[in-house]
Amino acid sequence: MKPINITEKFTKFSKNWHPHQIAVVDDMQVILAKLKGEFVWHSHDHEDELFQVIKGTLYMQFRDRTEIVNEGEIIIVPKGVEHNPTTKNNEEVHVILFEKLSTAHTGNVKHKRTQTKYPKI
Repeated sequence: MKPINITEKFTKFSKNWHPHQIAVVDDMQVILAKLKGEFVWHSHDHEDELFQVIKGTLYMQFRDRTEIVNEGEIIIVPKGVEHNPTTKNNEEVHVILFEKLSTAHTGNVKHKRTQTKYPKI
């Protein structure tokens, strides 16, 4: 039961697309990630995902459109919706994700960027 300094936690890792867990709330986890470039198309069959942009601009691609998510904004990706988080212009974007502990990093898609364990920081 101590405050968590988000800015300080972002200094503890540098690798893009490698989420780090900072807290657990019931069956939900709070994750920090640094994103750069394009990720991988995927969906989560049973879990929603919430992305909050802390730094930069996130481009959340859906099959029929792209939503621009600016600093201080959130976007919720409903379960079953295929999506691909992306950044542009070589910008590194910092995000907080809120998702169930059971959420697989890339859903049912296996990719070289897929992570199966999130380090705790």
